[in-house]
Amino acid sequence: MHYQATRQHYGAAPSQFGDLYCPANAGPHPVVILIHGGYWRARYGLDLMEPLAVDLAARGVATWNIEYRRVGEAGGGWPGTFQDLAAAADYLPTLASAHQLDLTRTVAIGHSAGGQLALWLAARPRLRSTILGSDPIISGDPLPITGVIGQAAVADLQAAYTLKLSNGAVGELLGGTPATVPDRYAATNPAQLLPLGVPQILVHGEQDDTVPIAISRDYAQAAAAAGDVAHFRPINSDHYQLIDPATTAWAAIIGALRELFVALGPLPIGFDQ
Repeated sequence: MHYQATRQHYGAAPSQFGDLYCPANAGPHPVVILIHGGYWRARYGLDLMEPLAVDLAARGVATWNIEYRRVGEAGGGWPGTFQDLAAAADYLPTLASAHQLDLTRTVAIGHSAGGQLALWLAARPRLRSTILGSDPIISGDPLPITGVIGQAAVADLQAAYTLKLSNGAVGELLGGTPATVPDRYAATNPAQLLPLGVPQILVHGEQDDTVPIAISRDYAQAAAAAGDVAHFRPINSDHYQLIDPATTAWAAIIGALRELFVALGPLPIGFDQ
């Protein structure tokens, strides 16, 4: 199936843009928001997810592969990274009519640190009731996310901080420790924002040596205990096979996405091809 890709800017900063991949056939198309990882640091970009965007568009899914300000560039980290994720998601209604997007079927898929951000997008409607209304990452009317797939997601920021993952990346992102900036952790840590109120599937490679598989396992258990529909899926994979469309690990992600779409309506034409 053919597709069209266009770059769209949701803000004025250099990293405030996304690439929208739309199937060439008539819509409306369900939407996947793709969020790359890289421990929130500027040296990693949305090119990590481009092969996935192409694959999904070929399956009849519109894909919004987003870039955002990261640690190491102006405005990255707290609060800019989160403000950008919110702005990028909330820009989709502006694009919906012209690109035949069905925003009632919007799934966020994030890899590694991007998995934390995908889960956080789903948690945004809860922020006004869980943190102070003056918090700088609260904005507007959040776009409802109808499901989340975490690919080796850093789903618990406190656990990741304790484990000193990637030489203290969480502390760099939030500008402090759970003891010194507890409100920032409470506002951004998916594990502290449960229940999210949307289905979540946590897929994690058993050979992952970058993000411990226990983070996804423990998060999914906590989410289910809080009342969410949450599933932990350990698979035979390392950290990066999850973002390689040629692997069985990506096939597992497609299977998870199929589950979410089936619950929301008809599958896109050509999805299982």
